[in-house]
Amino acid sequence: MNSKSIMIALALITFPISAQATTGPGCLRVVNVAAGDALNVRAKPSAQSRIVISIPANNYGVLALKGECGPKTIPWGQRWCPISYSYEDGILHGFVKARFVRDQECP
Repeated sequence: MNSKSIMIALALITFPISAQATTGPGCLRVVNVAAGDALNVRAKPSAQSRIVISIPANNYGVLALKGECGPKTIPWGQRWCPISYSYEDGILHGFVKARFVRDQECP
């Protein structure tokens, strides 16, 4: 079992939620992440917080905004956004920096 599989398995133990389909506005796409790298979704809005899952730059699931990015007192790119990440094994919740996501229609 590779480290990515272990991370997903650990996340599913921590956040056991069944997958749900989403369509329409409200989804996000990963940006400003180099090919071969990944976006780290954090348990709390902090770079020191535990990584819930790492999403590859090519994004193999549905990333949805679940609230306002904040705090509003700092520049947009430095804000933390609450998200949900739906993929074939379930749904995870966490936070990502605003500079790494952009709006898009949900599949």
